[in-house]
This record gives sequence, structure tokens and C-alpha cells, in this order.
Amino acid sequence: MNLAEALNLGCACQTLDTPRLREQLETEPALAGLTARLAESHPHLFSRTAVFLDARVMDQITEAVAALERVIALPAWQQQALDRAPSVARLDHGPAGVFMGYDFHLADDGPRLIEINSNAGGAFLNAALARAHRACCGSFPQVFDPQNTLSHLDEVFVAMFRTEWQLQRGDAPLRNILIVDDAPEAQYLAPEFQMARALFAAQGLIAVVADPRELQWRDGALWHPALPAGTPVDLVYNRLTDFYLQGPGHEALQHAYLAGAAVVTPHPRTHALYADKRNMITLSDDALLTSWGVGTEDHALLGRVVPATQPVTADHAAALWTQRRQLFFKPAAGFGARAAYRGDKLTRRVWEEILAGDYVAQTTVPPSERLVSVDDQTVRLKLDLRAYTYRGQVQLLAARTWAGQTTNFRTEGGGFSPVVVLPTTPKVSKTQPCHS
Repeated sequence: MNLAEALNLGCACQTLDTPRLREQLETEPALAGLTARLAESHPHLFSRTAVFLDARVMDQITEAVAALERVIALPAWQQQALDRAPSVARLDHGPAGVFMGYDFHLADDGPRLIEINSNAGGAFLNAALARAHRACCGSFPQVFDPQNTLSHLDEVFVAMFRTEWQLQRGDAPLRNILIVDDAPEAQYLAPEFQMARALFAAQGLIAVVADPRELQWRDGALWHPALPAGTPVDLVYNRLTDFYLQGPGHEALQHAYLAGAAVVTPHPRTHALYADKRNMITLSDDALLTSWGVGTEDHALLGRVVPATQPVTADHAAALWTQRRQLFFKPAAGFGARAAYRGDKLTRRVWEEILAGDYVAQTTVPPSERLVSVDDQTVRLKLDLRAYTYRGQVQLLAARTWAGQTTNFRTEGGGFSPVVVLPTTPKVSKTQPCHS
């Protein structure tokens, strides 16, 4: 057991500084009162406890992301992924897609990739949360942010959006950004839409949170009534989970994307190449990857990181049912753990629904655990890690802690947690208690 593991299982100290969190969340007058509103409406959004990570594991995650990006860039990968996607995904206007999310569980011998998300939410909230935690236990003040990277994250995020604009529009000036989702005010992560709007506005951009039904497609441009007269939409920060823009009310956005009239990020191509759960089947197919010329080192790395994944078909139904206790079932087009099931919890009724749907079966990788304090009692919660990335570079690492079958924000003591990467240290034989 390394020091990070020992602290996660033996140190329940609470490191969240609420006044600092308020400062980080309410950076603009328009965000005043956000902290209090979140405490009432999202009581389990933020954990008060940080998650510790060994530096070697961080290196493994970084290397895994880089290897995955190299494989996904292969022409053979792109052809097979796009062939099964709607035609809209074949368009390539240039942008890479903001806020990719690589989700990992920590096994005894290293991280395991659970899924890739092309529309990973929570980055703005997690950046604020990470800046609001203080060192605990007296011995670790220097490791909470030794390189002062957290203070520059807002600049990194804004630069990412500007790069997306330049990849499609070159040197043309970026004037406005629309943060778009269905009924945005009703979304669980709606508070970060307001945070994104405030950040963009602070950079001199016109920023609007919008429902796609408010958009208008006319005269070869995309329009929104909140923008100045005669000014079309420049860039859409797309938070829709209608990944191919096919749903009712999304017609104007789809027309604009097809015509390249507005920069849309993330976009359908990104979802097809990265986030379709069937890609996990390909990533665990050794023979196929070898035939595509995946390098020896990348091949070996993927073999360690990617759990075996297979399609759920009627032909294999009996075998899959027999093996179900070692499997996790996910819809190919799913997101946010919706309609995902642990095999050891399956009923026959749910199994029939899985067989009738488009599912993949992934070898279960049990999540690691974090000790937290709840009402003066210590409990162990499950945890996973999310690497927010852009063009293969990890921008921010965050954790989620929870109890139950899948990740949720309903667990007392759980929620988003900042990740503290510790220097490499010798292994320790037992956990040492730590108090706040």
C-alpha cells in the first residue's frame, strides 16, 4: 500500500474551506448567492474530503490518455467508428472537442479505463472546488497544488475554446459563445453554465446560456435573440446529450453545424470517435489493434488499462448470463451511468431489456474506496477518477465518491472531490489514522 492509498483508507479529515469555496464560485456579481443555492438544491454535489493519488498512477493515467489518442487518430479506427455512426459524424470542420472525459477505476495494479465521454460535465465546478480545499494533517501543505496550476485553469479553459474557434475560423475575431442545453435551467449541472458564462464574459466575450429551441437558422447563419442585432452565433459550447443533433427542437443547430456556419464543440464526430461505448470493444480487441499497426508499447498499455468488453447479442445471451456477476452492462449510446447495470444485481426482467437494447458488457473493475466522515462516523465510499482533457493533454483530475450501484450525487459525504497527487513514496504496511 502506498501513501496515497493509506491516506484514502485511513484519513477522514475534511479539507473543504467553505468561505474559500464561496470565493471561487462567486467570482462575478452575477454569481452572488450561488454557494447558498447549491447547498440547498445540491446538498451532495461537493464532498468535503479530498482524494489522494500516487504520482505513479497519475503518470499511468497521462500515458493511457496519450496512447488512446494515438489509437483513435488511426485512419482504420476512424473509418470503423464513423461507418456505424450517422452521416453527420463524418463532417470534420477542424475543432477537436472541448472537455473530453476519461473515467477510471483504480485496481490494485493501476488505473482501468471505464469509459470515455465527449461531453464531460463538471470541469468548472471541480476547478473551483479544488481551489477551495486546504491542506490537512499538517504534513502536506506543499502537495495540494505545488506548481500553482489551479490558479491558471480558467486561462487554460478559455484558451481551449479560442483554439477550437481558430481551428475552424482561423484569425477571425471570436465575439460570442452560447452555452446550449435542453431546458438549461433545469439541468443538474446548470450552476456551471452560469460559471462558464461569467468566465467568458470576463474575457470580453458576449456569453449566453441558451435552449436550442431559441436558436434560429436563416440566411445561412445561426441566430439567437439575446445577441446584438445583426450578430450571428459564433461558437456553441454544446452540452446536449443528443450527440448527433437529431432530436426535436435541435434543427437549427443541426443546420448550422452541417453548413459549418457556427463552431460547435463538442460535436457529433467527437462522440462517434471517442464516446460510443462500442469503441471499448475495439480497444480490447488485441487482434484488430495489431492488424491496424498499433505500436507494441501502446498495445501493451491498452492491454493493462482497458477492461475486456464485448457486445451483448442474442447469440451470446446464455454465456453472458452465466458470467453476469463479473460483468457490467452499459448502453452503447448511454451517458451518466443511465440504464447501466452491475451484473450481480440483474433481474430477469432487466436482462430481457438489455437483450432488446444495444448494450456492451464490460469486465467489472471494482472501484477503490475513500474513507469519509459523516455525522462524526467514518464510512467508506466508492470512488472513480475523471481526467478532463483537451487534444490529449490532461487539464484537470477530479474524483467522484458515492455509495450504491453507480455514481450519483445522492450520497451523504460524497460528491465531487478534488484529487491531490502525492510525491512517489515507499509503500507503507498499514493505514495511519488522521484527524481533521
